[in-house]
Amino acid sequence: MNRDKEKATHYWKLAAMGGSVEARYNLGCEEANLGNLNRRLKHFMIAVKDGCNKSLKNIKILYSDGHATKDEYAKALRSYQAFLEERSRVIKETKRQQLMIETNTMNLLCRRRRIQIN
Repeated sequence: MNRDKEKATHYWKLAAMGGSVEARYNLGCEEANLGNLNRRLKHFMIAVKDGCNKSLKNIKILYSDGHATKDEYAKALRSYQAFLEERSRVIKETKRQQLMIETNTMNLLCRRRRIQIN
């Protein structure tokens, strides 16, 4: 491995430990290039838990090629579904909170106008 690849891998590892999904995906791809199929699958599985669709697609290919089991692929699908459900819940909660803030702001403005008019 040349020096630039070594540096890239080093920084991908640091970023992945810090929670970067893209770095985790890149590490999975790098492990694939090195022929480390088990490590590749592990990196992709971790990335799928954090919503990396590209990793899910790669696990599907691994399953199709016989390099991942049906259970591993099913686990990846469940993990991705759980991520999507959690993201949807967070989005709904955020919208609900924004609506409450907007409503409270409008109520305050209306009260101030009434006070200023009187």
